[in-house]
Amino acid sequence: MVKIKFLGAAGTVTGSCYLLTADTGESVLIDCGLFQGVREIESLNYGALECEPKDLLGVVLTHAHLDHCGRLPLLAKKGLKAPIWMTAPTYDLTVLSLYDTAKINKEDKKGNTLYDENDVDEVIKHFKTVEYGQAFAVGAFSVIMRDAGHIIGSASLEIADTTASSGAKKIIFSGDLGNSPEPLVRPTEPVDSGDAVVMESTYGDKLHPKEDPAVKIGSEIAEIEKNGGTLLIPAFSIERSQELLHLISHLKRDGKVKSETKVYFDGPMGRSATEIFGKYEKYFNQELKDDLKTADPFSFPGLTVIERHEDSLRLSDNSEPKVIIAGSGMMTGGRILNHALVYLPIPSTKLLIVGYQGEGTLGRKILEGQKTILIKGKSVQVNASVSETQAMSSHADQAQLMKWIENIKGVKKVFLTHGEDGPRQVLKEKIRQELKITDISLPALNEELPV
Repeated sequence: MVKIKFLGAAGTVTGSCYLLTADTGESVLIDCGLFQGVREIESLNYGALECEPKDLLGVVLTHAHLDHCGRLPLLAKKGLKAPIWMTAPTYDLTVLSLYDTAKINKEDKKGNTLYDENDVDEVIKHFKTVEYGQAFAVGAFSVIMRDAGHIIGSASLEIADTTASSGAKKIIFSGDLGNSPEPLVRPTEPVDSGDAVVMESTYGDKLHPKEDPAVKIGSEIAEIEKNGGTLLIPAFSIERSQELLHLISHLKRDGKVKSETKVYFDGPMGRSATEIFGKYEKYFNQELKDDLKTADPFSFPGLTVIERHEDSLRLSDNSEPKVIIAGSGMMTGGRILNHALVYLPIPSTKLLIVGYQGEGTLGRKILEGQKTILIKGKSVQVNASVSETQAMSSHADQAQLMKWIENIKGVKKVFLTHGEDGPRQVLKEKIRQELKITDISLPALNEELPV
């Protein structure tokens, strides 16, 4: 019987990693991501991997976000010999993400170095690319990637065990499912059939608001144009930053915000990710392809891309109305923290949260109303106005998750992962009541279950 061992994203939204073992004993790893959030969760990155990389027949990567790819270099350090399969955009973005993480590890004054650039060099040697819909073999398993619609190159997986004597013959891994229709990428591709489903549940208990994020962001920018303040937007370098640039380009083009208002895109990784996006037009949705015919969808008047750290620090010398887009998206590190130190105590500042904020992260604390926070050991008063929009989430909400799994015929067993316990418990009951599937598991970390 096929077995799955849940090596991450079990009761949390990060650390995605699943060990799939066939009747023959052959194993494949799905994702190998970083745990992110509070210190207790991040400490899991330094624990034993609970699998033998040298024995793996392959690794399949769903997409390039660090909570899915960020521990891959540890596999190379532990003797991985097998290929790591992914789409072409995921290849380029993962290379970018891993080198950036290695650089951050090197600069970590606490000495908690997970891996370095040499380890990234080694793991990249194992990378192999595959197209959506193209079947490939990994030992006893046949794998097909489908477009998950989450970020460019993201995939859901159809994995068939060609030797299974009992249990599931075809297992579906959702990966992270998109909030379709997305501003940049194509809609989530449906999966027709499967015996078992390993499914994300990030927003298993919520529906995204029907608001137009362009209206929200346009309103926030118009406010700082009036009061002379600064709009801070913490954003992940991959996908969310490009969505924001695309959206602001439309706002300026349509005259809904002033063309002269300065927008600072602060971070070399974000710039590099935007350049990678430009290589993969065939993965864009039709709206973005249409935009490309007349203009660069990620550029506009008043945009300045900040690369050097010293130039980032000097932004505080500029007292005119401005927008600063910087990472990290959950305010757990990166250049957004330098800006937060300066601007959060100022009442004319606006902080706009545009993505999921993990439990215990600084972004979550501010969003929940904490008025005194610690940044780099300094106590900071939050006098800025704080708002959010969930309409820009790149994760499917409860209704979209239900629609996706409803389409899969023959499902007998469901494993809910990549969600905090509250949301996945709510989604479990929703699936049980509406789809009449009774075999639904909420796996614990390092638990191994039969499929």
